[in-house]
Amino acid sequence: MGNLVAIVGRPNVGKSTLFNRLTETRHAIVDEMSGVTRDRHYGKSEWNGREFSVIDTGGYIKNSDDVFEEEIRKQVILAIEEADVIIFIVDVLNGITDLDEEISRILRKVNKKVILVVNKVDNGDRIYDAQVFYGLGLGEIFCISSINGSGTGDLLDEITASFTKDDEIVESEIPRFTIVGRPNVGKSSLVNSLLGKERNIVTPIAGTTRDSINTRYNKYGFEFDLVDTAGLRKKGKTMDDLEFYSVMRSIRAIENSDVCMLMIDATRGVEAQDLNIFGQIIKNRKGVVVIVNKWDLIDKDTNTSKELTEKIRAKFAPFNDLPIIFTSAITKQRIHKVLETAIEVYQNRKRKIKTSKLNEVMLKAIEDYHPPSVKGKYIKIKYVTQLPTFAPSFAFFCNLPQYIRDPYRRYLENKLRDEYNFTGVPIQIFFRKK
Repeated sequence: MGNLVAIVGRPNVGKSTLFNRLTETRHAIVDEMSGVTRDRHYGKSEWNGREFSVIDTGGYIKNSDDVFEEEIRKQVILAIEEADVIIFIVDVLNGITDLDEEISRILRKVNKKVILVVNKVDNGDRIYDAQVFYGLGLGEIFCISSINGSGTGDLLDEITASFTKDDEIVESEIPRFTIVGRPNVGKSSLVNSLLGKERNIVTPIAGTTRDSINTRYNKYGFEFDLVDTAGLRKKGKTMDDLEFYSVMRSIRAIENSDVCMLMIDATRGVEAQDLNIFGQIIKNRKGVVVIVNKWDLIDKDTNTSKELTEKIRAKFAPFNDLPIIFTSAITKQRIHKVLETAIEVYQNRKRKIKTSKLNEVMLKAIEDYHPPSVKGKYIKIKYVTQLPTFAPSFAFFCNLPQYIRDPYRRYLENKLRDEYNFTGVPIQIFFRKK
């Protein structure tokens, strides 16, 4: 199960700089999927082979002029509810402020790992100044300088030390589906239509994380677990202004599933928040089925599903090989098709291709269209193999991997998609030196 680390603290203490430092090492990998938009507040990080997600709670404050103690309190409380590890960052130049006191008061009561980080400690005097933060009663302090990176190694050791060792994803034979989407798009009606009123066929299995319960279904001839995203609903009225909350909750749900059904409102089309969630699905290399709900409300003379499909594909470009299904959760239209497609995407994600077959097909594609030469150097790709990862990724071995550009990577990806069914599944392509 993915580990979630949240960074909290007052404004301007260096939350974003630390966030960038923790996640930068991963950007090269994450962005190998061209077209994945980097959203600044959620990233993946890796240290000594342990992968985790990092959330910068500071990126979500809308109005930064007024005193927003209330906002910060909300963020801290959310981090407490959702994250496994909380990094509380303070600034050595300011000493302990009232707001720091307030945050630590909340954090002291928490039954979770809290790491107190003192930032901007970049000389001996400041190490001495940092000692005052022991007064916050949060135990050990970690002195860092997020600008030049000193101290971050120890901090990462401390963060990853607390992860449970056996949290590698257990590949269950039963597919795990999650329905994600903006609030009020009809997720719960779809769940209800899927379950019907026959609640008795539902056997709850203890969830893999404390806030998402997997429920085992055996319906319409399909067996699957539905990761219940009840957690995606906003808690309480105070949270309404912050898109952040639905982002944070959907991350958990996405990381915990094999295929995500991304639900879009037909009457509104693809909005920024949909793209944000889509970006997370791709970043986590999960399968995706796009469900266009409330199709019954659309005036069919003006809008055909073909036109809307084109529009949606354009928005999600460059990842276009995805199933789009028009449904109405209320009238149960095409509910069965949704499940069928999700199962198919699940199998595509597990698809393994024999190396001999792969080379037969792909070396011919490379023969037909060689990588363009760079600075008079010819790039030769000798061999290709599928890597043993849980989502499809391929390594192409060649003499000059650093010279292969994105357009050629896309050419290879399209060839793989033409030849094998990877609909709904992000593919990663790596170029390695033989």
